Amino acid sequence: MPASDEGAEDALTVLTTLVQADLEACNRLIVQRMHSPVALIPQLAAHIVAAGGKRLRPLLTLAAAQLCGYRGDRHVALAACVEFIHTATLLHDDVVDESSLRRGQASANALFGNKPSVLVGDFLFARAFQVMVADGSLKVLAILSEAAATIAEGEVLQLATQNDTTTTEAQYLEVVEGKTAALFAAATRIGAVVAERPEAEEAALEAYGRNLGIAFQLVDDALDYAAEQERLGKTIGDDFREGKITLPVLLAFERGDAAERKFWRRTLEEKEQGSEDLARAQALIQRHGALRDTVARAQAYGDAALEALGHFADSPVRRALAGIVAFCIARAR
Repeated sequence: MPASDEGAEDALTVLTTLVQADLEACNRLIVQRMHSPVALIPQLAAHIVAAGGKRLRPLLTLAAAQLCGYRGDRHVALAACVEFIHTATLLHDDVVDESSLRRGQASANALFGNKPSVLVGDFLFARAFQVMVADGSLKVLAILSEAAATIAEGEVLQLATQNDTTTTEAQYLEVVEGKTAALFAAATRIGAVVAERPEAEEAALEAYGRNLGIAFQLVDDALDYAAEQERLGKTIGDDFREGKITLPVLLAFERGDAAERKFWRRTLEEKEQGSEDLARAQALIQRHGALRDTVARAQAYGDAALEALGHFADSPVRRALAGIVAFCIARAR
């Protein structure tokens, strides 16, 4: 099942349509559980929820449950739980990264300040765990709580590798698997868990989600050096300014000469950056084929995600999940 760009832009619409009723119920639950008598909490949470996110992770939970033939409604609340975990991490990440934009709009920390953003992120994490407990499944609780812990570990590891050009590709991928792929994997796996499907189907959906999540992050890291701000919906060059060591940088550094490596060390390790340095970084990454090869690596992970879907019979939802792989990778093209 090779990944294809055909229909990639429509894949999200197709998947959303297939789970429309469940997604609407999930959105209602999200709004309901964001409520608090402390007015700033729903106000700030609503800002980031209303900022136009794709709801990709909860969509994956809803679609995975449908793929497994689930007929109950537990997946709706658990999809909301997945979105709460994701939104909480976004609030915290924007504070850590000092980001001023989120999805093309002012970030919550830019509007409300760092302290409220961190505390409302904590509130959303707490809400997520309340939803997990209400579900009553220790297995679901184990999967999602493990994912939440892994995300935090991934973010801390990213801090440890930041501004360090000796970071290896293995360390970089460990960051990606922690901060991004873990929640994708959990989101899809719990669809099989609520449907009480065999372990092989759980593992297949976990593999689909994990590989999709890695591909998604690889493309995001490529876009930071390639995309226009208007198309991407965030400030380009953020990773460069923050000194994050991503695959495009690792490839360009490895393939560069001594002068180029000196440039990377000055700009990323010493954080000495001039007005022309981002353009030079983009040129070096382009010269050494680092963007092309990062996207190719994302495609390889996408193909692994598609292979995992081969455990399931053909159906509209399986085809839609395959389309999501193409959608994620096509963002870089």
